Amino acid sequence: MKSNATTVAEYVGELPAERQAALKKVRSLIRKAGPKPTESIHYGMPVYDVNHLVCGLASQKNYMALYVCEPEIVDAHRDALGKLNCGKGCIRFRTVDELPLDAISQILEEAGAKGNGA
Repeated sequence: MKSNATTVAEYVGELPAERQAALKKVRSLIRKAGPKPTESIHYGMPVYDVNHLVCGLASQKNYMALYVCEPEIVDAHRDALGKLNCGKGCIRFRTVDELPLDAISQILEEAGAKGNGA
């Protein structure tokens, strides 16, 4: 979904209720996963920065996606992601219930730490 929102709250507010709940849950995981990220809108979607771009979130026509800017971290956790449709750094999901939240938290923590010399 291409959005003209200028804030993350606006972006999430434009979505159907089910997707709002899903992205709010993932947004919460991002915020808890390490150093407090700067949240902004770039590329028409919410992005999170901690001295480097960590990840982005998007609601597409048929799925939602978490875009992790460190593809090797996603690759290292492929087994834990199970049958989710994953691309290079992209984790696609239809509902938040499909997400293995512990694995997503670990991925986000590692991606956030990457730019901080970890």
